[in-house]
Amino acid sequence: MEQRGTSAEDTAQLARDVESWLRAGGGGVVPCEKVIETSISWIFLFADRALKLKKPLDLGFLDFTTPEKRRWAAERELAFNRRTAPDIYRRVHAITRTGDGGLELDGEGEAVDWALEMRRFDEAAMLSDRLSAVDGPFAEDLGRSIARYHLQAPPGTVGGGARGLRFVLDSNAHLLRGETAQLGADNVERLLAATERAFERAAPLLDRRLAAGFVRCCHGDLHLGNILLEGGTPILFDCIEFNDALREIDVLYDIAFLLMDLAFRDAPEAANRVMNGWLDEAARGFDAGPWEGLAALPLFQAVRATVRAHVNTLEGNFGEARRYLAAAERYLAPPPPVLLAVGGLSGSGKTTQARALAPALGAPPGAVILRTDEIRKRLWGREPKEKLPPEAYERAAGEAVYEALFDTARTCLAAGCAVIADAVFLQGHERRGIEAVARAARAEFHGVWLEAPPETLRARIAGRRDDASDADERVLDLQLELDPGPIDWLRRADASRRGGPEALLRALGISGVGEDDGQA
Repeated sequence: MEQRGTSAEDTAQLARDVESWLRAGGGGVVPCEKVIETSISWIFLFADRALKLKKPLDLGFLDFTTPEKRRWAAERELAFNRRTAPDIYRRVHAITRTGDGGLELDGEGEAVDWALEMRRFDEAAMLSDRLSAVDGPFAEDLGRSIARYHLQAPPGTVGGGARGLRFVLDSNAHLLRGETAQLGADNVERLLAATERAFERAAPLLDRRLAAGFVRCCHGDLHLGNILLEGGTPILFDCIEFNDALREIDVLYDIAFLLMDLAFRDAPEAANRVMNGWLDEAARGFDAGPWEGLAALPLFQAVRATVRAHVNTLEGNFGEARRYLAAAERYLAPPPPVLLAVGGLSGSGKTTQARALAPALGAPPGAVILRTDEIRKRLWGREPKEKLPPEAYERAAGEAVYEALFDTARTCLAAGCAVIADAVFLQGHERRGIEAVARAARAEFHGVWLEAPPETLRARIAGRRDDASDADERVLDLQLELDPGPIDWLRRADASRRGGPEALLRALGISGVGEDDGQA
């Protein structure tokens, strides 16, 4: 039986009583070892499990002010998180009254509150504490796994589109204006005005993406602290359950939280690799490509940074909140798009160089890398590392790959993104074609041609593992026999050994280099 008809004061006092009982070891066969407090919950850690109790709060975007509402939220949290973390989320317990007025779990008395039981895991296993683990290959795989999660998620029915983001903007504005004493009224109003302008520009795009199926039942709170690393596998947990408008969102808005978080924590390479892994995988499953939506990514990241700002104010971390506000404002002033083409024979280091350069081009998380090896696999409906048949490399198939490269580059540039085109570009008309894409978009263009001795190219090809390229020594021999004609791009011999990406950027004279998002 649930408690009904209590006053707000009684409910708050009851929640404090339950919290004190759990802190003292109630609900466990051994004493409570530790309590973790967030802005909206308490998590009580026992030797073999954790019990999560929601605070009796009403923040506008959530309402936990009665036991019934906390039960509703706990049961949804259990159901939603079992999609990605079935081994962690166990059951919801009633906290009941005993005959002498005490408390117990799942007794026969009156239910006064509800607790979610979880398997206890290593608190240091979250990616927020293992940032060094998010290296290049892991980051790309993480982006791809999140894209697959999005593709499998059911469509949203109440959130998304311009109206859905409007709800978040209004909530952010209300909460930030209540903290101007700590954040600065001028800072808050300047950010809100810039956000409003960006939202007005993006609103039609957001509604088009809603109609195109990009709004799904997402995680909703996808930052590094909600990704667990166990056995080398990332596990998403602690998704939003308390408000469907914050859960049924654009998939790009969902991944934007992680991208922003990585950049804020000074991991731009990981952020860029996550984004590019996510984009390639998403392009394989959504009926419409994800590229046009990139126009909304600066707004999405700014909104995510603003959310973190008001969460930090709730937790009393005002210095951190101000840093997030500054980061949000920078997202809303991205540099103009730039197109960099990286060409050269197989094994010349194009992809290595593209990945090194991408985080520094354009706004965080950097440039979209369009790699013909991956485009070819997408066109053939194959996995990135799945070998293609010989006919996939015939002349007509190759022309289709370059046309897809040009089309996607046009869309990304129109969305305001920096682009790196990673392809052999052996023939003059291919190089002229990518240059024409930049001219038509009125984007800054730079081309670099990478060179290395044949024996170096052969050694690199022989040493490849788990890569999208199918090129072998036979392909290289065919390339070496062809005359590429005059190449007026910047030529670099074994570019990876000549000062790294910074030296190449300086040699190219590229402007609009992205800044570290975590420095305020």
